[in-house]
Formats: sequence, C-alpha cells, structure tokens
Amino acid sequence: MNAISATSSTAEANAIARAALRSDRFRLEREADWQRLEAIVTRMEKGRYRRLSDDDLLALPGLYRTVASSLSIARETSLDAATLAYLEALVQRAWFVVYGPRSSLWDWLRGFLGGGLSAAVRSIWVDVLIALAVMVAGTVVGWLLVAHDTEWYFSLMSPDMAGNRVPGASRAVLHASLFGNSGQSGMSVFAAQLFSNNAQVSILAFSLGFALGVPTLLLLVQNTASLGALLWLYNGKGLLIDLIGWLAVHGTTELFAILLAGAAGLHVGRSIAFPGNRTVLRAASEAGRRAAVVMTGVVLMLVIAALLEGFARQMVDQTFGRFVIGGFMLAAWCAYFFAFRGGANRVRRA
Repeated sequence: MNAISATSSTAEANAIARAALRSDRFRLEREADWQRLEAIVTRMEKGRYRRLSDDDLLALPGLYRTVASSLSIARETSLDAATLAYLEALVQRAWFVVYGPRSSLWDWLRGFLGGGLSAAVRSIWVDVLIALAVMVAGTVVGWLLVAHDTEWYFSLMSPDMAGNRVPGASRAVLHASLFGNSGQSGMSVFAAQLFSNNAQVSILAFSLGFALGVPTLLLLVQNTASLGALLWLYNGKGLLIDLIGWLAVHGTTELFAILLAGAAGLHVGRSIAFPGNRTVLRAASEAGRRAAVVMTGVVLMLVIAALLEGFARQMVDQTFGRFVIGGFMLAAWCAYFFAFRGGANRVRRA
C-alpha cells in the first residue's frame, strides 16, 4: 500500500511540474506581446496619447488579437489560474481601448445639443412639412365638426380632459379655467392629463411610423382635432385669444415635440415605402438612426414643456405675458432647429 501511495504521489507531483513548466513556457513565448499591449493600454487609459509612437498605435489591433488568441489557448489547455486571470483582465481592458466608445457622456451631449439634433431635424424637413400640414388640417377639421354638431365635442374630448369645459358652459366657468390660478403650485389636473396625452401621442406617432406612416397621420389628425374642438368652444365665449395664450406657454414646445415625433415616424414610413436605390432594410435602418436622434430631442422637449406647463403658466396670469413666453420658446426652437448649425457632425439626408 505504501508503495502504491508513493507512486501515486510521485505521478501527481510530476503532473504538476509538467503543468507548471508548460505554463512558464507559454508565458515566456508570448509575454513580450502581453507586456507591450499592457503598456499601450495603460497609457491610453491615463490619456497619455502623446507618449505613444506611431508603431504602437499601428500595432495595437494586432496585439489585441494576439493576446485574445493567447487567452483562448490558455483556457483550452487549462493553464494556471493566475495566467488566466491576467489575460482576461488585459483582454477586457484592451477591448475598451480598441472597440469601446471614443467619447464620454459629456462629449456626446455636447455634440448632440451642439448641432447633432438640429442637423437630424433638418435632414427630415420634408416630413416636418407634411406633419405640420396634417396637424393644421386636423385642427380645422375638429373645429368644423364641432361647429356642425356639438356632439362631436364629446367624441373628440375625453370626459376626464374636458371636465367642465363643455358646450353650454358659461363664460365665467371657462374664464375661471384660464385665470386666477397663479397661487396654485404644480400642474392642474387638466394640464397633467393634457401633457400625459401629448406624451403618449408623441411616442405612438413615432412607433407606428413603420406601417408606412399611415397610422402616424391618423394619430396626428385625431390629436389636433381635439385641439380644434377646444378652440371652437372658447371662441364661442370670446375667449379664443386668452385660450391660445394659455396654451402658448407650453404648447409651442409640446406641439412642436408632437410635430417632430410625427415627422420622425413619417420619415421611417416614407423610407420603407420609397427606398429608392437602397434595399428596404438599409433605407429603414438609415431612417431609423436619424429618427432616433430626433426622438431623443422630443423627450427633452416634453420635459421642458412639463416644466413650463406646471410652473410658468401658473405663475403668469396674464395673456400678454403668456404670449411672450410662448413666442420666445417658439422662436428659440425654430432658430435652434433651422438656423443653428453648430460644430457637430452633420446627419446625412435620406
């Protein structure tokens, strides 16, 4: 028994020695490349790009592939744990240097607001004009429908949104819904519901664009038809200008966001319906990237609209002051989207 145990121990010791020797030989044969890659990665992580030679930069992709191959071999041959851990960490660090993002969140945000968003909006200007025409037409249709038959008002406006703003309401009731709320903090129930509705419309208008843009057009008409019905109601009591001022504070931002969301959805649908010389998949992919940039801006605009709706409109209790705020926001958005160029990379038009 002792002889058998001694033989087994000797065999085990020999196996360990051979494994250690194989691991040492593996490391010695490739360690120079590992160390060079580690030195390059360390300098790049610390931002010391000036200390890197042209040869190092040119060799970086090849060194990364070499070390990644070494890691694969080390896993297959079950080398020692220390070598495996070292190679895994080095390959992970090198991957971020070779293939990882080249800019920080701040750099991306600066590029996005510094020209990327406005360029994306300008690149879909045809769809913006189509969406604008549809929204104007929807408002007119809503006005005419309710003027012809007041029952349409209840079809276009949900009971929760309408509240006491219904046909037959007195001028005093409608006037009280526009003024005398400067002491309130935060959004009124109607304002919150209106914002929630418009946010849902913006998301749906974009997401339904893949169906050749038809559902997007219908959604824009339906949403603005309710606006036309509301305008008709207040016009009947001589409060049209006051209502427009009440809406202008946040509406010039919120409706602009809906306009851009609808245009983004139409852009995707139009690219699918008319891909030109491109394949449908490629056309949809390119349009989707541009539309995604626009929708990121739409989300930002909706947040700003919520702040204006919740606070600025409640604090300003005069129609003129509301027009000043709304007019300023509209001018600012138009200047940013259609006049501001910035220094960011331009988004190519379809």
